[in-house]
Amino acid sequence: MAVVAAAEKSGKVVIRGVGLMLSGDIDKPILDADTVVINDGLIVAVGREKDCDTAQAARVIDCKGSALSPGLIDSHTHPVFGDWTPRQSQLGWIESCMHGGVTTMISAGEVHLPGRPKDIVGVKALAITAQRAFDGMRAAGVGGGVKVLAGAPVIEKGMVEQDFADLAAAGVHLLGEIGLGSVKAGDEAAQMVAWARKYGIQSTIHTGGPSIPGSGLIDEEVVLEADADVIGHVNGGHTSLSYKAVCKLCEKSSRALEIVHNGNERIAILTARHAMELKCPHRVILGTDAPAGSGVQPLGMLRLIALISSLADIPAEIVFGFATGNISRMRKLPQGLIEVGRPADFVFLDKAQHSAGKDLLDSIRLGDIPGVGMVMIDGIVRCQRSRNTPPATEVPAIVH
Repeated sequence: MAVVAAAEKSGKVVIRGVGLMLSGDIDKPILDADTVVINDGLIVAVGREKDCDTAQAARVIDCKGSALSPGLIDSHTHPVFGDWTPRQSQLGWIESCMHGGVTTMISAGEVHLPGRPKDIVGVKALAITAQRAFDGMRAAGVGGGVKVLAGAPVIEKGMVEQDFADLAAAGVHLLGEIGLGSVKAGDEAAQMVAWARKYGIQSTIHTGGPSIPGSGLIDEEVVLEADADVIGHVNGGHTSLSYKAVCKLCEKSSRALEIVHNGNERIAILTARHAMELKCPHRVILGTDAPAGSGVQPLGMLRLIALISSLADIPAEIVFGFATGNISRMRKLPQGLIEVGRPADFVFLDKAQHSAGKDLLDSIRLGDIPGVGMVMIDGIVRCQRSRNTPPATEVPAIVH
């Protein structure tokens, strides 16, 4: 079985002076609260300062009226090993994304590993190794402490039910993108999705044209027949299906609609609008699909939030929920919502200096990305003012 990563304990932490608290829950996106109390990495109180026990804190952070959001969850990444991506020969990409507000990444397959094994024994071994390695990396504080949920095997022809049972028993809970391996037919994928689901393994399917050599077209009929838990990059990664085909996926499936940064921006906007019209915004989740041929986008999640809010005319507080609480619930994660008992994974934000917006939400509605003033994971400050975002108008201060 997988070993849970050990982590430094935060002790008691008080966050006060929050000007805007985004819950991550699109049904109630803004909380009537200005204070959060944390104990050993978990939220123990959310409310007004006068109503919270703030005494004897090991650390106090004054937000100075800036905003607090759950840390962003990137639903679609392709890590390999460590904080390195061979796709772009780049080091430090995970820690750099943390400076863009990302506190959790979810692997859609470790496909960029040079010489990636495609035999069934190798597929299983790589997934288990990646799961163990990234869990251990987080415990060591590498990658800025970002929670990288990895070990997502790319399924291949010849896999049988016992293979999925073996993976689950070893602690693997994800499948890589269906379609990046030799399994591309809807009926064959559906059988493996059913086996995965039986053993508690969540599945994602590639949608659209081929993204890398070896992948292929996965059209709407294959997606519907496979019935994976996540319709991966519904707006293409990079090449999208037609809008008519995407509408069919929105209307005929009940599965998660994943919109990514490294996809077709027009279809991203239209999909978000269509989900709102169909009254199924809870199905919308966001990711980057990085690293990829287009590179690593440390601000990809923030850019996608601004794109969808400004051009799809969806309130920014709702779009933040697409990147946090929706993913939390769909992926069955404890993080992603500001609620008692949840992990204290936060990004502290404010409008960028000199933005035309009157406040954070208005600036995003106008298309500007915000400034990140601090990032916290499990109650521990991982960075202060971001080196990657434009400077925030106001940044939180560590009082003690």
